[in-house]
Amino acid sequence: MNSLLKRQIRKYFPAEFLNDERFENFFKAVEESYKTNNEQLSMIQLAMRISSDELFSANRKLKAEAESQKEIIDRLKSVMKTLDIKNIADKNQNDEYINVANLATYIEEQSKEITKINKDQEILLKNLEKKNQVLSDYAHMVSHDLKSPLRSINSLVTWMKQDYADKIDENGAKNLDIILQSVEKMDALISGILNYSTIDQEDLEYYKVDTNHLVNEIKQIIYCPKNVKIEILNELPVVKGDKFRLQQLFQNLIQNAVKSIDKPEGLVKIAVKENSNFFKYSIEDNGKGIKKDHFYKIFQIFEKIDNDFSSTGIGLSIVKKIIDFYGGKIWLESELSKGTIFYFTLPK
Repeated sequence: MNSLLKRQIRKYFPAEFLNDERFENFFKAVEESYKTNNEQLSMIQLAMRISSDELFSANRKLKAEAESQKEIIDRLKSVMKTLDIKNIADKNQNDEYINVANLATYIEEQSKEITKINKDQEILLKNLEKKNQVLSDYAHMVSHDLKSPLRSINSLVTWMKQDYADKIDENGAKNLDIILQSVEKMDALISGILNYSTIDQEDLEYYKVDTNHLVNEIKQIIYCPKNVKIEILNELPVVKGDKFRLQQLFQNLIQNAVKSIDKPEGLVKIAVKENSNFFKYSIEDNGKGIKKDHFYKIFQIFEKIDNDFSSTGIGLSIVKKIIDFYGGKIWLESELSKGTIFYFTLPK
């Protein structure tokens, strides 16, 4: 039997439960789910890290090639300018014609080099597309396989609470609730992994989205304690994008702000400033704050900076990926015990 499961049973359940035949199938089902979920979750986390490393390496290579092409184009422009000047200056000097011939040869060679680079780049992009598709298919498949045993555990525990309500004491009922909470967290983790792996692969249309209306909708659907207020300080603009991604972006940041508040009177302030090329949003809270050496870490997938059981460590990595997808930037300012401000930009 799984050591963690055995410990939990020994700690929270009466001793006779372990040898009671009525619970034998239930404990076996939970134990199998422990094994299956741990193995498959490790597989998908490994696949995510490997794919991210490959994409990062490929993107660096593409960037280097793009810079190389820009340098070649700049040199070609300079050569063309030189050609024009020399042709106008004196068409009767033989050495000028020799220089022009050399330059023409150089242009031809560079043209061939550019053609070769473009072909290599096209092959690289096709390989990246294939890897992205494989990753997407794998994430959907594993998501389905992982959620199936979770639904079984949820049903078993729920039935157990109902059928044995008069036999399970208060401590036992609390432990069953812990199991249900763990199932919910696992379900959220699986959904988060799936969203993260597909957020920049889905081909969604760009259209006008009223972020003011969007944030007001989010305020109605997220859990917000009575001691916390969410205020929109000025009219939020209409941006071009898709509602699915933008809702994930704002909802994750607002939920994080609400969760961070540890004071009797909490306040989350949302504002925007307009630039000639982009909108700069800010989401500020008066929560517990974040250490400066964690500023980079919090945007990494599966990374958490506290011991919040309900946290999956994926929310802010999804936020970062969405903002990167739109070509924006995200950063933060924070002071321990006073609060945090997340800033991010969205192009117009």
